[in-house]
Amino acid sequence: MPSDTLDAPAVSAAPPGEPPPAAWHIVPRRRTGQWTAAVVLLALLALALFSVARNPAFQWDVVADYFLTSAVLRGLVLTLWLTVVVMVLGFALGTLLAVLRLSANPVLRGVGWGYVWLFRSTPILVQLLFWFNVGALYPVVLGVKTVDLLSPVAVAVIGLTLHEAAYAAEVVRGGILSVDRGQWEAAQALGLGAWRRLRRIVLPQAMRSIVPPAGNMLIGTLKGTSIVSVIAVNDLLYSVQLVYHRTYQVIPLLLVATLWYVLVTSVLNVGQFYVERHYARGTAGAR
Repeated sequence: MPSDTLDAPAVSAAPPGEPPPAAWHIVPRRRTGQWTAAVVLLALLALALFSVARNPAFQWDVVADYFLTSAVLRGLVLTLWLTVVVMVLGFALGTLLAVLRLSANPVLRGVGWGYVWLFRSTPILVQLLFWFNVGALYPVVLGVKTVDLLSPVAVAVIGLTLHEAAYAAEVVRGGILSVDRGQWEAAQALGLGAWRRLRRIVLPQAMRSIVPPAGNMLIGTLKGTSIVSVIAVNDLLYSVQLVYHRTYQVIPLLLVATLWYVLVTSVLNVGQFYVERHYARGTAGAR
Protein backbone atom coordinates (compact mmCIF):
# COMPACT_ATOMS: atom_id res chain seq x y z
CA MET A 1 0.00 0.00 0.00
CA PRO A 2 1.47 3.44 -0.87
CA SER A 3 2.78 5.42 2.05
CA ASP A 4 0.96 8.60 1.00
CA THR A 5 -2.31 6.78 1.58
CA LEU A 6 -1.34 5.95 5.16
CA ASP A 7 -0.13 9.48 5.93
CA ALA A 8 -3.06 11.36 4.42
CA PRO A 9 -4.95 13.34 7.10
CA ALA A 10 -8.56 12.54 7.71
CA VAL A 11 -10.87 15.29 6.49
CA SER A 12 -14.40 15.41 7.85
CA ALA A 13 -16.88 15.63 5.10
CA ALA A 14 -19.63 18.21 5.22
CA PRO A 15 -23.21 16.94 5.42
CA PRO A 16 -25.06 16.84 2.12
CA GLY A 17 -26.27 20.26 1.08
CA GLU A 18 -23.98 22.07 3.58
CA PRO A 19 -20.90 24.23 2.74
CA PRO A 20 -17.44 22.67 3.20
CA PRO A 21 -15.70 22.99 6.62
CA ALA A 22 -13.40 25.74 5.32
CA ALA A 23 -16.43 27.97 4.83
CA TRP A 24 -17.92 27.37 8.29
CA HIS A 25 -18.28 30.47 10.51
CA ILE A 26 -17.68 29.92 14.24
CA VAL A 27 -20.06 31.98 16.37
CA PRO A 28 -18.80 32.74 19.91
CA ARG A 29 -20.99 31.66 22.78
CA ARG A 30 -23.35 34.40 23.89
CA ARG A 31 -22.98 35.26 27.57
CA THR A 32 -26.16 37.21 28.08
CA GLY A 33 -26.23 36.77 31.86
CA GLN A 34 -22.72 38.09 32.36
CA TRP A 35 -23.29 41.18 30.22
CA THR A 36 -26.61 41.87 31.95
CA ALA A 37 -24.91 41.68 35.36
CA ALA A 38 -22.09 43.95 34.13
CA VAL A 39 -24.58 46.57 32.90
CA VAL A 40 -26.49 46.46 36.19
CA LEU A 41 -23.27 46.83 38.21
CA LEU A 42 -22.10 49.76 36.07
CA ALA A 43 -25.47 51.44 36.51
CA LEU A 44 -25.35 50.99 40.30
CA LEU A 45 -21.75 52.28 40.39
CA ALA A 46 -22.73 55.33 38.34
CA LEU A 47 -25.65 56.04 40.69
CA ALA A 48 -23.37 55.72 43.73
CA LEU A 49 -20.75 58.06 42.25
CA PHE A 50 -23.43 60.55 41.27
CA SER A 51 -24.88 60.45 44.78
CA VAL A 52 -21.47 61.03 46.37
CA ALA A 53 -20.63 63.87 43.99
CA ARG A 54 -23.99 65.64 44.34
CA ASN A 55 -24.69 65.09 48.03
CA PRO A 56 -24.06 68.44 49.75
CA ALA A 57 -23.45 66.71 53.10
CA PHE A 58 -20.02 65.59 51.85
CA GLN A 59 -18.98 69.26 51.65
CA TRP A 60 -16.41 68.81 48.90
CA ASP A 61 -15.51 72.48 49.07
CA VAL A 62 -14.39 72.00 52.67
CA VAL A 63 -12.41 68.92 51.63
CA ALA A 64 -10.60 71.01 49.01
CA ASP A 65 -9.90 73.77 51.55
CA TYR A 66 -8.26 71.43 54.10
CA PHE A 67 -6.60 68.92 51.75
CA LEU A 68 -3.28 70.78 51.54
CA THR A 69 -3.29 72.67 54.83
CA SER A 70 -0.06 72.65 56.85
CA ALA A 71 -1.64 70.74 59.77
CA VAL A 72 -2.79 67.90 57.52
CA LEU A 73 0.54 67.76 55.66
CA ARG A 74 2.48 67.61 58.93
CA GLY A 75 0.33 64.69 60.02
CA LEU A 76 0.90 63.01 56.66
CA VAL A 77 4.68 63.42 56.96
CA LEU A 78 4.64 61.87 60.43
CA THR A 79 2.52 58.97 59.16
CA LEU A 80 4.98 58.30 56.32
CA TRP A 81 7.94 58.59 58.70
CA LEU A 82 6.36 56.12 61.13
CA THR A 83 5.64 53.69 58.29
CA VAL A 84 9.23 53.72 57.02
CA VAL A 85 10.84 53.45 60.47
CA VAL A 86 8.51 50.66 61.62
CA MET A 87 8.97 48.64 58.43
CA VAL A 88 12.79 48.93 58.48
CA LEU A 89 13.11 48.08 62.17
CA GLY A 90 10.36 45.48 62.01
CA PHE A 91 11.95 43.56 59.15
CA ALA A 92 15.41 43.81 60.70
CA LEU A 93 14.11 42.27 63.92
CA GLY A 94 11.85 39.90 61.98
CA THR A 95 14.79 38.55 59.97
CA LEU A 96 16.65 37.83 63.21
CA LEU A 97 13.58 36.07 64.60
CA ALA A 98 13.21 34.03 61.41
CA VAL A 99 16.81 32.86 61.73
CA LEU A 100 16.14 31.92 65.36
CA ARG A 101 13.05 29.94 64.36
CA LEU A 102 15.07 28.03 61.76
CA SER A 103 17.95 27.37 64.15
CA ALA A 104 18.92 23.82 65.06
CA ASN A 105 19.27 24.94 68.70
CA PRO A 106 15.97 24.19 70.49
CA VAL A 107 16.42 27.12 72.92
CA LEU A 108 16.88 29.68 70.13
CA ARG A 109 14.04 28.11 68.17
CA GLY A 110 11.78 28.25 71.23
CA VAL A 111 12.59 31.91 71.92
CA GLY A 112 11.77 32.84 68.31
CA TRP A 113 8.53 30.86 68.40
CA GLY A 114 7.53 32.36 71.74
CA TYR A 115 8.05 35.93 70.54
CA VAL A 116 5.98 35.37 67.39
CA TRP A 117 3.25 33.61 69.37
CA LEU A 118 3.01 36.37 71.98
CA PHE A 119 2.92 39.40 69.71
CA ARG A 120 0.64 37.79 67.16
CA SER A 121 -1.79 36.81 69.92
CA THR A 122 -2.15 40.32 71.37
CA PRO A 123 -4.15 43.10 69.65
CA ILE A 124 -1.99 46.00 68.52
CA LEU A 125 -4.17 48.48 70.42
CA VAL A 126 -3.57 46.58 73.66
CA GLN A 127 0.18 46.57 72.98
CA LEU A 128 0.25 50.32 72.37
CA LEU A 129 -1.72 51.06 75.53
CA PHE A 130 0.57 48.75 77.49
CA TRP A 131 3.73 50.53 76.32
CA PHE A 132 2.06 53.90 76.85
CA ASN A 133 1.46 52.97 80.51
CA VAL A 134 4.71 51.08 81.10
CA GLY A 135 5.73 53.84 83.52
CA ALA A 136 3.36 52.28 86.05
CA LEU A 137 5.62 49.20 86.07
CA TYR A 138 9.01 50.92 85.74
CA PRO A 139 8.72 54.54 86.91
CA VAL A 140 12.46 55.14 86.47
CA VAL A 141 14.79 53.70 83.81
CA LEU A 142 18.53 54.52 83.83
CA GLY A 143 17.90 57.31 86.30
CA VAL A 144 15.32 58.97 84.05
CA LYS A 145 11.58 59.03 84.58
CA THR A 146 9.88 56.73 82.10
CA VAL A 147 7.29 59.37 81.19
CA ASP A 148 10.13 61.67 80.14
CA LEU A 149 12.02 58.92 78.34
CA LEU A 150 9.13 57.54 76.29
CA SER A 151 7.26 60.19 74.33
CA PRO A 152 4.06 59.20 72.48
CA VAL A 153 6.03 58.98 69.22
CA ALA A 154 8.63 56.70 70.83
CA VAL A 155 5.85 54.51 72.24
CA ALA A 156 4.29 54.31 68.77
CA VAL A 157 7.60 53.26 67.20
CA ILE A 158 8.28 50.62 69.86
CA GLY A 159 4.77 49.19 69.87
CA LEU A 160 4.36 49.06 66.09
CA THR A 161 7.88 47.71 65.52
CA LEU A 162 7.52 44.84 68.00
CA HIS A 163 4.14 43.98 66.51
CA GLU A 164 5.31 44.11 62.88
CA ALA A 165 8.45 42.09 63.67
CA ALA A 166 6.32 39.07 64.61
CA TYR A 167 4.61 39.08 61.21
CA ALA A 168 7.80 39.95 59.34
CA ALA A 169 9.48 36.91 60.95
CA GLU A 170 6.91 34.59 59.43
CA VAL A 171 7.19 36.29 56.03
CA VAL A 172 10.98 35.96 56.01
CA ARG A 173 10.85 32.40 57.35
CA GLY A 174 8.42 31.40 54.62
CA GLY A 175 10.65 32.98 51.99
CA ILE A 176 13.74 31.17 53.27
CA LEU A 177 11.91 27.84 53.32
CA SER A 178 10.83 28.38 49.71
CA VAL A 179 14.48 28.18 48.56
CA ASP A 180 15.49 24.70 47.48
CA ARG A 181 17.61 22.88 50.03
CA GLY A 182 20.13 22.12 47.31
CA GLN A 183 21.07 25.79 47.18
CA TRP A 184 22.14 25.64 50.83
CA GLU A 185 24.12 22.48 50.23
CA ALA A 186 25.82 23.88 47.13
CA ALA A 187 26.83 27.04 48.98
CA GLN A 188 28.11 24.97 51.88
CA ALA A 189 30.13 22.82 49.45
CA LEU A 190 31.78 26.02 48.19
CA GLY A 191 32.99 26.73 51.71
CA LEU A 192 30.71 29.73 52.39
CA GLY A 193 29.93 30.52 56.01
CA ALA A 194 26.39 30.40 57.40
CA TRP A 195 25.87 34.18 57.38
CA ARG A 196 27.35 34.53 53.89
CA ARG A 197 25.20 31.68 52.60
CA LEU A 198 22.13 33.40 53.96
CA ARG A 199 23.04 36.88 52.67
CA ARG A 200 24.48 36.02 49.25
CA ILE A 201 22.67 32.85 48.19
CA VAL A 202 19.42 32.29 50.07
CA LEU A 203 17.90 35.72 50.68
CA PRO A 204 18.22 36.95 47.05
CA GLN A 205 16.26 33.89 45.93
CA ALA A 206 13.82 34.13 48.82
CA MET A 207 12.90 37.70 47.86
CA ARG A 208 10.54 36.38 45.19
CA SER A 209 8.43 34.92 47.99
CA ILE A 210 9.08 37.70 50.51
CA VAL A 211 8.23 40.77 48.42
CA PRO A 212 4.47 40.19 47.80
CA PRO A 213 3.52 39.71 51.49
CA ALA A 214 6.03 42.39 52.50
CA GLY A 215 4.29 44.82 50.16
CA ASN A 216 0.96 43.96 51.76
CA MET A 217 2.53 44.51 55.18
CA LEU A 218 3.83 47.92 54.09
CA ILE A 219 0.39 49.04 52.99
CA GLY A 220 -1.16 47.56 56.13
CA THR A 221 1.40 49.35 58.30
CA LEU A 222 0.67 52.67 56.59
CA LYS A 223 -3.02 52.33 57.37
CA GLY A 224 -2.33 50.78 60.78
CA THR A 225 -0.41 53.83 61.94
CA SER A 226 -3.79 55.54 62.30
CA ILE A 227 -4.24 53.60 65.54
CA VAL A 228 -1.53 55.71 67.22
CA SER A 229 -4.08 58.54 67.36
CA VAL A 230 -5.40 56.90 70.55
CA ILE A 231 -2.15 57.83 72.34
CA ALA A 232 -2.20 61.40 70.97
CA VAL A 233 0.46 60.99 68.28
CA ASN A 234 -0.10 63.75 65.76
CA ASP A 235 -0.37 61.54 62.68
CA LEU A 236 -2.67 62.12 59.71
CA LEU A 237 -5.84 60.89 61.41
CA TYR A 238 -5.14 62.73 64.66
CA SER A 239 -4.44 65.92 62.71
CA VAL A 240 -7.85 65.91 61.05
CA GLN A 241 -9.48 64.96 64.34
CA LEU A 242 -8.01 68.07 65.97
CA VAL A 243 -9.57 70.14 63.21
CA TYR A 244 -13.05 68.62 63.25
CA HIS A 245 -13.19 68.73 67.05
CA ARG A 246 -12.89 72.47 66.63
CA THR A 247 -15.03 73.00 63.51
CA TYR A 248 -17.47 70.05 63.86
CA GLN A 249 -16.98 69.27 60.14
CA VAL A 250 -16.47 65.57 60.77
CA ILE A 251 -17.34 64.07 57.37
CA PRO A 252 -15.25 66.36 55.14
CA LEU A 253 -12.20 66.09 57.42
CA LEU A 254 -12.47 62.29 57.46
CA LEU A 255 -12.66 62.43 53.68
CA VAL A 256 -9.41 64.41 53.64
CA ALA A 257 -7.66 61.65 55.58
CA THR A 258 -9.30 58.96 53.43
CA LEU A 259 -8.19 60.56 50.18
CA TRP A 260 -4.60 60.88 51.40
CA TYR A 261 -4.53 57.22 52.50
CA VAL A 262 -5.95 56.15 49.12
CA LEU A 263 -3.41 58.28 47.23
CA VAL A 264 -0.37 57.00 49.15
CA THR A 265 -1.45 53.35 49.08
CA SER A 266 -2.03 53.61 45.33
CA VAL A 267 1.54 54.84 44.86
CA LEU A 268 2.81 51.98 47.05
CA ASN A 269 0.83 49.47 44.97
CA VAL A 270 2.56 50.72 41.82
CA GLY A 271 5.95 50.46 43.53
CA GLN A 272 5.17 46.94 44.73
CA PHE A 273 4.32 45.89 41.17
CA TYR A 274 7.72 46.96 39.83
CA VAL A 275 9.64 45.49 42.76
CA GLU A 276 7.87 42.15 42.29
CA ARG A 277 8.63 42.24 38.58
CA HIS A 278 12.31 42.94 39.32
CA TYR A 279 12.68 39.90 41.59
CA ALA A 280 10.61 37.71 39.27
CA ARG A 281 13.03 38.13 36.37
CA GLY A 282 13.95 34.83 34.77
CA THR A 283 10.94 32.99 36.22
CA ALA A 284 7.63 31.93 34.74
CA GLY A 285 5.87 34.54 36.88
CA ALA A 286 7.77 37.49 35.37
CA ARG A 287 5.48 40.05 33.79
